[in-house]
Amino acid sequence: MTRVRDVARIQLVNWPALLAYPLAFVAAMPLLGLGIDLSNGEAATGPHEIYLLPALWGMAAAGHLQSMTQVFPFALGLGVTRRQFAAATALVVTAQAVVLGLVLVVFGAVERATGGWGRDAGLFGLGALRQDGPLTQWPAYAGPIVAASAVCVLAGVVFQRWRQSGMYLAVLGSAAVLGGFGALVKAQRWWPSIGDFLGAQSSLTLFTAGPLAVALVLGGVAWLLLRRATV
Repeated sequence: MTRVRDVARIQLVNWPALLAYPLAFVAAMPLLGLGIDLSNGEAATGPHEIYLLPALWGMAAAGHLQSMTQVFPFALGLGVTRRQFAAATALVVTAQAVVLGLVLVVFGAVERATGGWGRDAGLFGLGALRQDGPLTQWPAYAGPIVAASAVCVLAGVVFQRWRQSGMYLAVLGSAAVLGGFGALVKAQRWWPSIGDFLGAQSSLTLFTAGPLAVALVLGGVAWLLLRRATV
């Protein structure tokens, strides 16, 4: 475990991308929301939501792509095993999501105390994510961050394994699979059933359990590929 923590510290050399930039974005979200409201004019009156959190998920996850493409080769040169690097990556991803989730809980409390930043704006208290208390709100914020990070970790492993050609094929293949799935669902008229199923789930299931399950699957695939990745 000590060795894994040491490898995690190596990854944290990239701490600006992993933590500083996402935290700066969170702090800037109220101002960004104000700018969006001002540009919308009268359309922004009354209770409304501004969807900036997905941008945070992508920003937080991007640092892990850099870890896989830049830090991984360096770590192997220091004698770090692939298993140790994978475990350290899981540790860093979890710690990042926990910290950012806690910060989002704090900003959400400030948002409620200020009446939506004085204009009924919902940047953190999005209806789909809203929970009854901070202990459940925390994992609801952290879950999507973990899932997005798993996507970027897998992308980084694909790059290490097959370089640019692998990335192009992965993107095209993913688009083809998603497009084919969408066409199948439309042809079979499954969208209402899927909507009913998702609507019956709690938001904690959709934004915590679901993303964590996705992260576990993607992480497992990433580990299988990482075992054969070269530098």
